[in-house]
Amino acid sequence: MARGPRSERGGRRSDDSEQNELVDKLVSINRVAKVVKGGRRFGFAALVVVGDAKGRVGYGSGKAREVPEAIRKATEQAKRKLIRVPLREGRTLHHDIVGHFGAGRVVLRAAPPGTGIIAGGPMRAVFETLGVHDVVAKSIGTANPYNMVKATFDGLSRLNSPRAVAARRGKKIGDIIGRRAGEDSRGQAAGAEANG
Repeated sequence: MARGPRSERGGRRSDDSEQNELVDKLVSINRVAKVVKGGRRFGFAALVVVGDAKGRVGYGSGKAREVPEAIRKATEQAKRKLIRVPLREGRTLHHDIVGHFGAGRVVLRAAPPGTGIIAGGPMRAVFETLGVHDVVAKSIGTANPYNMVKATFDGLSRLNSPRAVAARRGKKIGDIIGRRAGEDSRGQAAGAEANG
């Protein structure tokens, strides 16, 4: 009977070490006011992005009377809402995608090695904590950090890896990647014949 709690504690410790690996970035802090009978009561709203720099990322928001408490609440919420994103070679996205949320629209594009993270503030924080090294992103529409982060997560959550697509279609990964390259060369050849 004594072994049960000990093994449980050991499980909790590994959970803690997993939590310690997470990197968190404060995206925005905003002072908010609540009007009450005696005047205004001020508080703070924080938006935080958390990730392990290996393909897992989450975001959270928190409100409190003090800044540190708001950040703590946002970080806890972000840790609960982690999603896994498939990355190509652990450095970029598998394909281009558009993310939407409210008035926010973001275009996320895969990039060759050495490009770096070309993205605006809130999106940059998401990619840095996710562990992406090469990406080109553009925000079209709102500059509201909440909507930009949510639109970015909408795009990331819909990314597919060739392995997942192959499994869904019941084919081999080589068929999917090979066909794409083959179609490109055939299309160019057809275009050259049409021009010639």
